[in-house]
Amino acid sequence: MSGAASAGRRLNVGLIGAGNISSQYIETLNRVEDLNLLAVADLDLDRARQVAETGGARGVSVDQLLADPEVEAVINLTIPRAHAETSLAAITAGKGVYVEKPFAATVAEGQAMLAAAEAAGVVMGSAPDTVLGTGIQTARAAVDAGRIGTPMSAVATMVTPGHERWHPNPDFYYQPGGGPLLDMGPYYVTSLVTLLGPVVSVIGAASALRTEREIGSGPRAGERLPVSTPSHITGALIHESGAISTLVMSFDGTASQAPPIEVHGTEASLAVPDPNHFAGEVQLAQERGAWESLEVAGGYVGAARGYGLADLLWSGAFDGDPRLGRAQGALGLHVLEVMAGVLTAAETGASVAITSRAERPSAVPLDQR
Repeated sequence: MSGAASAGRRLNVGLIGAGNISSQYIETLNRVEDLNLLAVADLDLDRARQVAETGGARGVSVDQLLADPEVEAVINLTIPRAHAETSLAAITAGKGVYVEKPFAATVAEGQAMLAAAEAAGVVMGSAPDTVLGTGIQTARAAVDAGRIGTPMSAVATMVTPGHERWHPNPDFYYQPGGGPLLDMGPYYVTSLVTLLGPVVSVIGAASALRTEREIGSGPRAGERLPVSTPSHITGALIHESGAISTLVMSFDGTASQAPPIEVHGTEASLAVPDPNHFAGEVQLAQERGAWESLEVAGGYVGAARGYGLADLLWSGAFDGDPRLGRAQGALGLHVLEVMAGVLTAAETGASVAITSRAERPSAVPLDQR
């Protein structure tokens, strides 16, 4: 995956969904010379034009963007329940798609998206791409170099008080399709698959002991919201390798001192930085030894949201085999099925087999692009 197949190649990109996160993608599109933002579309045309202006692009309707023959790839930043409809429309228009997390609102929708892309022979990519940064990739380099021995287990922990304390409209986070696992889980599960390989089965438990939440900011401050989805989820992921990861995703705590991810092997343990960020310190502890910081050993230096699309380009996905590149739709679907499986296991009390198959993405060598 040297990117030689795409040397000198510039990809023309259209962005659908001019919400808050669009500014982070536009910053990357403006900075990475191989990505060329042509147009921004949104249901609100005025907002599309305002956001497009920040990237030197055109603000257009969704239909206009999809009909534009110059647009080769669409970054889909719509809300999760619109991911499938928007992605399928772009695929039908013959365009590659890179979709924000989660891959789709349901596993069935994700399967339809991936099947359509494969049938059309177009690229289907998926966030999160934070795993391509120096944080997770330095940890990956340590695992691959055998510095922890044989990987045996991992623990991933995210504990926060809940988004209602700062978000003025947090309703979605406490409705089916929301919750801490589907909201933040993609960062953690994608990292665990990157470090330890694909998952074959899961078990889980979940609770929602608070039936209401109070909005803490904005014009609706003080309004109480009903909670209709689990707000604390614990899962065990059994990897194909035999390693077992424990996942704790919660909107029910005040704080945690647990590392975002720890990976334990037969010879050493790794403390892995926050997978919601691209960089961060990786620490290693050998038996009876103190924790030591590791030098950066892999990943795109200075990476930001949108590097997953750039990696697909550099790997040759847009000029040959659309399955090339690391932030593949197959990985996004696998992560989605793992999360859905944990929720199903929590509801039924039974182990759930994971039927999708995603290859462990190849490591990213240290790269200054």
